[in-house]
Amino acid sequence: MPLEGPARIVSELTSRGYNAEREAVTHIAAADHPAAVLEQVVEEMPDDALVVRTDHVEAVLAAGVRQPTSAQDSASDPEPDPDFDTDSVPDTPGADPSVSTGERSADQHDPTGSVPAETGGSGSAADTDSKPSARVERDTDPSLRSLEIDGDMTGDSTGTGEYDDFVAVFRDRLERLGGKLRGRVNHRPATAIQSMPGGSEAGMVGLVNDIRSTASGHWLIELEDATGTFPWLVMKDREFADMVDQLLCDEVLAMEGTLSDDAGIAFVDSMYFPDVPRTHEPSTADRHVQAALISDVHVGSQEFMADAWDAFADWLYTEQAQHVEYLLIAGDMVEGVGVYPNQDEELDVVDIYEQYEVFNDRLKQVPGDLDIVMIPGNHDAVRLAEPQPGFDDRLRDIMSAHDPQIVSNPSTVTVEGVSILMYHGVSLDEVIAELPEEKASYDEPHKAMYQLLKKRHVAPQFGGHTRLAPEEEDFLVMDEVPDIFHTGHVHKLGFGKYHNVLAINSGCWQAQTDFQKSVNINPDSGFAPIVDLDTLDVTVQKFS
Repeated sequence: MPLEGPARIVSELTSRGYNAEREAVTHIAAADHPAAVLEQVVEEMPDDALVVRTDHVEAVLAAGVRQPTSAQDSASDPEPDPDFDTDSVPDTPGADPSVSTGERSADQHDPTGSVPAETGGSGSAADTDSKPSARVERDTDPSLRSLEIDGDMTGDSTGTGEYDDFVAVFRDRLERLGGKLRGRVNHRPATAIQSMPGGSEAGMVGLVNDIRSTASGHWLIELEDATGTFPWLVMKDREFADMVDQLLCDEVLAMEGTLSDDAGIAFVDSMYFPDVPRTHEPSTADRHVQAALISDVHVGSQEFMADAWDAFADWLYTEQAQHVEYLLIAGDMVEGVGVYPNQDEELDVVDIYEQYEVFNDRLKQVPGDLDIVMIPGNHDAVRLAEPQPGFDDRLRDIMSAHDPQIVSNPSTVTVEGVSILMYHGVSLDEVIAELPEEKASYDEPHKAMYQLLKKRHVAPQFGGHTRLAPEEEDFLVMDEVPDIFHTGHVHKLGFGKYHNVLAINSGCWQAQTDFQKSVNINPDSGFAPIVDLDTLDVTVQKFS
């Protein structure tokens, strides 16, 4: 079978022990004989190289590719691994991270090109050809580690549901995000703009109170600040008019423009988001160390993928995983009870506390020297309204394996200098529903995450599908730019970089349920994104 697609080429390179740059894969796929190019590139790779780079491929193409005979074509275009479904693995989203979609880690080069026994094929513990070999002793030095938590609001909830709480949280949001915008416009309060003469230049920072189209196809956006509201008109022929489709109610914006003759409206000349600066430079670790980022385990469901989890846990003991020292789980440890209609018919464990006990048993399978951080999700036994405090004492006592740090959703975890914003991701449903498909979709969940980074808020729209709890402080604001943004919830695998912030949605450990079939959700199951904290490169391990 020819290597007709980038996913298949990535898979083949992975089986040889290499990661690959996206452009390098594109060059191989575009060649007349991709398999011959791949073989020649591998043959000519430097002994110490771990990543197939674009210049490696270009050098082979420039020197001339040895034309294969039919027999060589047959030998170098191997039949695909039946356990490896290339259709389920998204192409590398964005040019920044390297990616592997097989079972070999980026730092393990096998010159023989063979797949190690402990991870052969699908990596499933149920496959006789892929049962793990003897575990190796993990070489870790805990004294080199550092892990700090910021933004954990567990135990600090102040919301009572009173009117003043809603006022307080929106004032806090406007003050903090508005502070990132006021230096970019000549800001005036709404009441001050109302008293300015027609034709004046005006600027305002406020919350999006309303968005509606006019009969002529223009857009009317009402901004609100602490003094009142003022309408801003975006003409349909302006170059930034398509940005209106990306707006959500309650996000913070800055606008500049010219007041109409009667000063009753302003014509927008420019629009600004809090956004991540394009000059943002992420922090990295001072040594080669890795973190496994996973979510949506859903223990207790009949569709929980026990074999895939077993394979993942076994892999963590292998030489390929010796640099994985952190495990970050972004919510939905269990399937929960009563989360969606007729869920009880799809449960393997019907008692919520028993579900957590089974999850704890699963957690015991991973190496005890891992530093583990967990946040709750919408299937977990915590309040649904965000921010979600961490679990109560009873559940913490149950989930005690390896002494994990259990914090609120969202929270920022700084691992050896690398800040990782962990958010379960319920608001992604809303972003995907509200925005154009090219800007946010389930097939590319990282693009929806880009929108949240642009708005510097993990759940900007109040009163929609995402339940939000009013607090004195808006715990959902991104005050600082994270180096990594990690979410789950949508059960889809996707990652890429937005202004140098690595955004990862990590898939799930649950096969498709009947409910998911009814709403057309086809999950990416059994994946474990592994991040090199010293480079922020990503390797995706597949265990199903």
